[in-house]
Amino acid sequence: IFRSVSSVGSEISRRVKTVSAPPQRPFRICSHDRSVRKGVTAGSLRELIAKAMDALFLTGIVSLVLEEDGTLLDTEEYFDTLEDGSVVMVLEKEQKWNPRKYSLQQEKPKNSRDIARITFDVYKLNPRDVFGSLNIKATFYGLYSMSCDFQCLGPKKVVRSVTMMNIHSLTKK
Repeated sequence: IFRSVSSVGSEISRRVKTVSAPPQRPFRICSHDRSVRKGVTAGSLRELIAKAMDALFLTGIVSLVLEEDGTLLDTEEYFDTLEDGSVVMVLEKEQKWNPRKYSLQQEKPKNSRDIARITFDVYKLNPRDVFGSLNIKATFYGLYSMSCDFQCLGPKKVVRSVTMMNIHSLTKK
């Protein structure tokens, strides 16, 4: 006697899609008067608001704006476009963004007594160059700087330029 046994089995598998947390990005936050500055990391706008409130010991309703121009930071899409290290100002109710006021006395480094600092840097673009190049950098009050770079030509280019000028001057006569 043969018995036929059939087994029907079903397996139900359940796949759970795990949503990984967005990567943490660095931001700098400041109070409305720019007197308190702190660094935080956040992966979303909601997380940035929560961490900013914790860091500045704030409660209630706050809004975030870019410190540089006062642009309101209110959507996740705009949050995603911000560069790492962006400075965000936290405003409580009735507070408004004001542009930063620049003053030479206010912004001058405390340990600096200089009015201007000029640096000269002589370097060669190629070890075979006869003449070096010169970079001059001037910094005023520790705030404003400007630089000028004089790149000298290599020996081949100098000879070629002098020869071309001589030929050009001879053909003009």
